[in-house]
Amino acid sequence: MKKQDFAQQLKTGAAPLVLSLSLIAAPAYAQSQAPEDIQEAEDDEFASDDPIVVTGTLIQNPSIESTSPVGVISAEELELRQTNLAEDFLRQLPASVPSTGSAVNNGNGGAAFVNLRNLGPQRNLVLLDGKRFVPANFTGQVDLNSIPLAVLERTDVLTGGATTTYGADAVSGVVNFVTRRDFAGLDINASSQITEQGDGAIFRVDATIGANFDDGRGNAVFSVGYQSADEVFQGDRDFSVFNVGSFTGNPGGSSNAVPATVNGPGTGGLLQLNEAGTDLVPFDRPFNFNPFNIFQTPFERFNIFGSARYEISDGIEVYTQGTFSRNRVSTIIAPGGSFFNAYQLNLNNPFIPTAVANTFCQGLGPVDANGDPTPLSDAACQAGINTPFGATLPDGTANPDYQEFTVAALRRRTVEAGTRDSEFTTTLFNIVAGVRGDITDYIQFDVSGTYGESDNTQRQTGFARRTNLQQSLLALPDGTCIDPSNGCVPINLFGTLGNLGSQEAIDFVFDFTQTVANTSTIATLNGTISGDFDGFAIAETPIAFAAGVEYREFTASRVSDDASQTPGEVVGGGGADPNIDGGYDVLDVFGELVVPLIEGQSFAEELVLEAGVRFSDYSTAGTEWTWKVGGQWTPVIGLTFRGNFQRAARAPNIGELFLPQNTGLDNLGNDPCQGPVAPTGNILDACLAQVAPGSAGAQAIINGQVQSPADEGAGQVNVTTGGNPNLGTEQAETWTVGAVIQPESIPGLTVTIDYWNITITDAITNPTVGDVLDACFDNPSATAEACQIDRISRNPLTGGLVGSPDTTLGLFQTLSNLGRIETDGIDLGINYSTDLTDNIALNAFFNGTWTNSNRFQATPSSLNRECVGFFSVNCGLEGSPQSEFAFNQRTSLIFDDEFTVSLFWRFLSGLDYEPAQFASDLAAAEADVDCVDPLGADPGGCIVEEDFRFIPDEHYFDLTLQWDATENLQLTFTVQNLFDNQPHVVGSDVGATAFNSGNVFPSSYDALGRRFAASARLRF
Repeated sequence: MKKQDFAQQLKTGAAPLVLSLSLIAAPAYAQSQAPEDIQEAEDDEFASDDPIVVTGTLIQNPSIESTSPVGVISAEELELRQTNLAEDFLRQLPASVPSTGSAVNNGNGGAAFVNLRNLGPQRNLVLLDGKRFVPANFTGQVDLNSIPLAVLERTDVLTGGATTTYGADAVSGVVNFVTRRDFAGLDINASSQITEQGDGAIFRVDATIGANFDDGRGNAVFSVGYQSADEVFQGDRDFSVFNVGSFTGNPGGSSNAVPATVNGPGTGGLLQLNEAGTDLVPFDRPFNFNPFNIFQTPFERFNIFGSARYEISDGIEVYTQGTFSRNRVSTIIAPGGSFFNAYQLNLNNPFIPTAVANTFCQGLGPVDANGDPTPLSDAACQAGINTPFGATLPDGTANPDYQEFTVAALRRRTVEAGTRDSEFTTTLFNIVAGVRGDITDYIQFDVSGTYGESDNTQRQTGFARRTNLQQSLLALPDGTCIDPSNGCVPINLFGTLGNLGSQEAIDFVFDFTQTVANTSTIATLNGTISGDFDGFAIAETPIAFAAGVEYREFTASRVSDDASQTPGEVVGGGGADPNIDGGYDVLDVFGELVVPLIEGQSFAEELVLEAGVRFSDYSTAGTEWTWKVGGQWTPVIGLTFRGNFQRAARAPNIGELFLPQNTGLDNLGNDPCQGPVAPTGNILDACLAQVAPGSAGAQAIINGQVQSPADEGAGQVNVTTGGNPNLGTEQAETWTVGAVIQPESIPGLTVTIDYWNITITDAITNPTVGDVLDACFDNPSATAEACQIDRISRNPLTGGLVGSPDTTLGLFQTLSNLGRIETDGIDLGINYSTDLTDNIALNAFFNGTWTNSNRFQATPSSLNRECVGFFSVNCGLEGSPQSEFAFNQRTSLIFDDEFTVSLFWRFLSGLDYEPAQFASDLAAAEADVDCVDPLGADPGGCIVEEDFRFIPDEHYFDLTLQWDATENLQLTFTVQNLFDNQPHVVGSDVGATAFNSGNVFPSSYDALGRRFAASARLRF
């Protein structure tokens, strides 16, 4: 649906009419649900007399409703969906886009996050029962894999600024997981899922027991759970068996191939060994890495949750809560190899084919007046090939025939060594203890403390050690290493498939395990008083308030082995993992007021003002004030208008402050300096400014030998990022205005509609890869600041943007406070429940988000980039692409309160290739003489294929049957992706590596196909 079409339907009222005709099951996700509605939705066994905690305000009062829209996902809804992890349902929210989770393989750090409003997972806060939970890493984000779903009563989602209420990190909103209270009984649930293809099996079992004691003065709940999930390989789906190049439409892949590709002396660029492995031919057989990679990461979790409370005297209660979780997430990436490093070779290495050695000789002669090497004489070449000795002869004198030289590329996929596997084991605990009670009949207090610790250990296998690989490449004709220390055995990177060398050689290079241990902690102390001013009121209801103080301390550290800390030492492992140890603390003082102004008057059944303020003192970023003001007006019963304005702020997290500069990988389609025709004029001057003068890389640029990222690095380029200790807080202004409609003439119907607007200034951001290139090449010159080697650092041997991270820093994506982010849109929610007959009930809900805009500007001189409805390497870097319109619907029919038939419908509007990036691609193509007509019938791989420039609208349907077989036994059967929808193929070069995988966007679009789930639940 086009933006203007949906806006017009909202204006004319057509949208609510259409949507109300296709409603679906409640009370699952309402945009704003009054506390009493939530309470009525609970089972009797979960009932509680405690004050209702409303997400979005600290005031605990059953008559108070936050002026911020708050969505609610009930536990019953999760049962219908057969949800196994919190990330599963949060990534499907219309108000969010998928972040790192089970569908992310290359780029998954062993945790799952939520990304509200597509503002980045670092800008939303995750709470458990209204309290902060231990973060998973340096960014302060909470791992959703550790949330205990079995004990959840509901999940509240507030999508808008909430830093006044909860402190920094809540710029885009809050997800508050609310657990059961006063549960008494036994609840056992077991479920299993599998795809129609017979893979991706998921098993989960949970047992929860609770009891009241001492005549109801106390309650204790204990829950334990286990879950496992199997991998799904990309090679097991038709659309992802072969890697597809987005710019050619042809089978693609990596130049780290088998047989090997070579760029060395005399080759004149990148060539490839022929199938027999005897000679070099033009590179034309990239390695298809897709079949080895996965769409669903293997997962195993064991978790324990416990809570208890006890009323030690009238009005005074002590409480505690503990969470323990041990998760293991595995990623499987295609076999490694020598990748994009430069290596030293000796001409008499017995594994170098004779024809290849003769080719090398063409560039090993003396350097001419222009700085270019000349051919080695035939005699010297043959002497170098045939000498049985190294650099020294047996008598200790220099060997005049020995030739050792550098190859800019010797890329061989080492399939024989197996895949590159990473196992992330997270052990986490989070403890809460506190006391709460009554100060007076109208004022309560709550004092609590929390401490949590998360230990994440990554163990990598299947990666080559560069030091050992280099040692094994210098081999003598007798089959020994020139340097035989450490048990060196020569390896054969020139070998055809299956001929990498002996097992001893493979073990010498690959038989290592790298270990990286990350630890993060949180400690908080919080004291709050809340209540109302009895007898002091403007209207009939007294003024309510909350005030308090909170101290928070965060620490994070990383300890890596020597290889993991050294750039380029773990070959094909991305960036290094340098050690880090950082932390900060903050002291907050806050207060809130809710002031009823008018009640029970004509055209003013209720008029309420809400306000709040928070002062924060950060040990790193200084002091900061945030505040909010809002209100709601009910002119007549059944119609409420509400609005809220907040000035929010976010302080930089530990990673943004303290992470060392590090070179890793990102995606890019075209490089302005790529050949085959050499750049000219100002473009040439700009390209040469990015590489050492007189280097082989500079000559490659001049000769037009720089390859495209798609051909050279599977669409990947080096990028350098890291923390900035000089960062300050980012500022945000968020506001919402909307209405809640509950017509008395239609009992059971609630309609909410809210316009929201978020603007972030001084945003802590990195420029996109497009921003870095555009800053230089929109106005290229040899002297432009954006074109210098400290902004774009090229491979000194090839002139490209791919290479060893110790020599090729690539694109510098420097963190700063120079960013600006703006987004706005409309949320629409409809809930309806009614009895159709004496024995048939209808429950239905609709929840939709229309995002008008989401603009990101990394610096004042960068493009103000619009990414709603678009995908490219510049859009979705904090998550997946963002559809303009998305909604969830559920319709449930309940027969005799025993049998439920329920249909869940999820919609994502279509996406287009980002116009700004397409214009950049087209300009580069038109400047290339090989692209005479880039938009014609034969574009020649210069721009993204026409079929890959869009993703159509997508509709997913899930069908659930639920039967209360007995008073204690409930059976549920679900078919997910009922019509087996397959994702639209766009190739593998048009998005960020983590989210554009297997030719599709698997976090947004279902890559697994039709799945079947069944569960049995026993309750006593």
